[in-house]
Amino acid sequence: MTRAGPALVLASASPRRLELLGRLGLPPPIVDPADLDEEPLPGERPERYAARMAAGKAALVAGRHPGAVVLAADTVVAVGRRILPKAEAREEARACLERLSGRRHRVLTAVTVLDGQGRARHRLDRTVVAVARLLPAEIERYLDSGEWKGKAGGYAIQGRFEAHVRMLQGSFSGVMGLPLRPVRNLLKAAGFDL
Repeated sequence: MTRAGPALVLASASPRRLELLGRLGLPPPIVDPADLDEEPLPGERPERYAARMAAGKAALVAGRHPGAVVLAADTVVAVGRRILPKAEAREEARACLERLSGRRHRVLTAVTVLDGQGRARHRLDRTVVAVARLLPAEIERYLDSGEWKGKAGGYAIQGRFEAHVRMLQGSFSGVMGLPLRPVRNLLKAAGFDL
């Protein structure tokens, strides 16, 4: 096995996840996003939903890359038991930001790594984020930036929204979409020399 290890497939189209994976010093992975129905099941809790999505993406993509190591992740922003959407429309993002304003919420990133023999390893990263009270004008300025598009909870912590974060307890990279320390450990267990 080389220093890098076996072939690695990232089951995500997220440029943030690709960038974060690069911080581990791995060669560029094969990028093969999974296309799953991302609708939560009735009554499904955020932790279970994130874990189910990550495992499902990994299993789907592993079938297309026999013998490779597949890494999949899913990030959920949750207020209590409520899963906030990946905002696609301005009104949807506004509703998320209004709900997060002046409150704490959880960001859950589930990661599944399937090794070349089909063994699955799972981790769930939990981070608490406290957002300052957002004035309506601040929400509108953030919406004008467009950073929120396709982001869980309607924000990207690594961009302009970081200025509105009062406190973060946990993993910054986990909020971005890939908690590096757990991912490093999972990939080492799957045969990578990191």
